Amino acid sequence: MFKGLEHSGEATAHVAALSHDQMLQDSATNESSGLAGKPRLSRWKHAVERWCHEVEIAPDLACDIGSRRWFRGLATMLGLGAAALAMWPDFSAVEAATPLADRSRDEFRSQTISPLALGADSGRHMGASPLVRPLANVPERPSIQLVSTLGQGDSFARMLERVGVGAGDVSQITGLIGQAVPVDDLASGTRFDITMGRRPAAHAPRVLDSMDFRARFDLDLSVERRPGGGLALIRHPIRVDETPLRIRGTVGSSLYRSARNAGAPVGAIQDYLRAVDKYLSLESDIAAQDQFDIVVAYKRSAKGEREVGSLLYAGLEHGGKPRVQLLRWGKDGQMIASSALTQARGAPGGAPVAGHMTSPYGKRRHPILGFVRMHAGIDYGARYGSPIYAVADGVVNFAGRHGGHGNYVRLGHGGGLDTGYGHMSRIAVKRGARVKAGQVIGYVGSTGLSTGPHLHFEAYRGGRTINPAGLRFVSRPQIDGKEKDAFRAKLGAMLGIQPGEALAAIAAPAETQADALREIDKLAPGAGE
Repeated sequence: MFKGLEHSGEATAHVAALSHDQMLQDSATNESSGLAGKPRLSRWKHAVERWCHEVEIAPDLACDIGSRRWFRGLATMLGLGAAALAMWPDFSAVEAATPLADRSRDEFRSQTISPLALGADSGRHMGASPLVRPLANVPERPSIQLVSTLGQGDSFARMLERVGVGAGDVSQITGLIGQAVPVDDLASGTRFDITMGRRPAAHAPRVLDSMDFRARFDLDLSVERRPGGGLALIRHPIRVDETPLRIRGTVGSSLYRSARNAGAPVGAIQDYLRAVDKYLSLESDIAAQDQFDIVVAYKRSAKGEREVGSLLYAGLEHGGKPRVQLLRWGKDGQMIASSALTQARGAPGGAPVAGHMTSPYGKRRHPILGFVRMHAGIDYGARYGSPIYAVADGVVNFAGRHGGHGNYVRLGHGGGLDTGYGHMSRIAVKRGARVKAGQVIGYVGSTGLSTGPHLHFEAYRGGRTINPAGLRFVSRPQIDGKEKDAFRAKLGAMLGIQPGEALAAIAAPAETQADALREIDKLAPGAGE
């Protein structure tokens, strides 16, 4: 790399000079001399590398934009991009496994565990060899235990026939069970535990050995075959306690939610709300501090089952004093108020709907017609579809479309006194029908000349309209004198039930000493003393 300079006559010092050209020349000379003895492929490789270094086919495109060097780099980029797009893979489905023919697939399936899920054995079925001989007969099981359920719309006899009971046993069993309970009254879903015995002959149906089922809430029945071959009915009474279930609590923010939190069934709460709604407005007449009182029919058996019945009593207290006391009474099972025990007297009519008064009786500007005229009734704002009740006993004189009143019902209460109910969405009574106080006669709507859902309630005396606010009816007791004592006794019994008393365990029956004493104990000295 270092080369000594020639000494001139005038220079007396030695100087060493490094020339870049000399370095490249020497390097190229050494490289060419070194590649001379290498293979031709290596020489081509080094030649290509040297050309790429000298030509610079991939320059920086951010520099010298528009020059020949820049266009050369752009061509390189486009060429590489075209090569990449040419080798781009397609989106065709990739075959993950070689498809099998049907015969091969069946062969594989026969050797897997899949047939077990279908109730069959795995493996290939082999043909019988000459060593296998068919059996002349196969012994049957001595007994078969079955569970059968009486379906909806099914009959007891058809259910026994499906199990395999013979026609003779079916008729005999039906007659025996009919002695305890009507066969047609057996509820759908009743389970029967059946044991079938041996066949009396080769092709005869099996005979029934025993059958057990729940006939009623308080009765289990068994049909058993006696040693002599006949069938006998055995009754198994179940001890049942019918103490009604009483639930009390505070109304709070929601009467329904409070009753549900107290454990009241949904059906009983709905019956309670419908009964109380006829006497009080559920929206405005019930305070959060009021106490609700619900009594429902309730049965519990010694086996642990529970059965909830209908609503028996509905009460509401305010400040410890009862506001409403309703008791289920009579053949019709209506909820009768305790006020029905009072003597006949003049009393204001009940509220025709659970709502608030929006327009009183008198002159006003009509909201649709736009001029002042007489408003011959009282408007009650209520939710669409709310039930409308008759304010007193009467006869339906008119039920249908009535001009601006829309759907309209008019009741005659005797003595020249009538009441009218307008703008109904639906009418629930027919002309000529007799209705009682508190009976639903229609539902709130907005038919006729109306700007929104409400009830137009009016009263007539001698054919002329009067102010319904001062309307009074003669309240006659719904219970006659002979039934008053029974009604008071039943009401007192309902109020005497302790809340939650029916949820306690059923007490075991008291056993007498004679029943507890074994036969061997009776022979002991002093047993009879």
